Amino acid sequence: MNYFSEKELSCTCCGQYNFDDGFLLVLNQIRERCGFPLVVTSAYRCPNHPIEAAKENPGQGEHCTGMAIDIGVSHDRAHILLQVAFSMGIPRIGVNQKGAGRFIHLGMSPDFPYPTVWSY
Repeated sequence: MNYFSEKELSCTCCGQYNFDDGFLLVLNQIRERCGFPLVVTSAYRCPNHPIEAAKENPGQGEHCTGMAIDIGVSHDRAHILLQVAFSMGIPRIGVNQKGAGRFIHLGMSPDFPYPTVWSY
């Protein structure tokens, strides 16, 4: 089953879809195991996306590889998502659990250091 639409995985600045098919399969398994909807706050970003363009190395972030996603989640569901992500071998996890815009970053790009966990 596919729980994610092409639109929600596309770049929000230009609409381009360049999300990795293998990573999408893993995300669908994560969603199935979590048992609740995963709200996508950011998925693929083109190199010109404002967040990517503002980085020290513009257009070279993990989201540009199509192998990263930010899931809007908090509290008990954040805990469940982390448990499932670790159990499925997600090698790159970023955690932002403060303020109103809470999310968890899941990434699988081999072009970035792994395994690693960081906070925002």
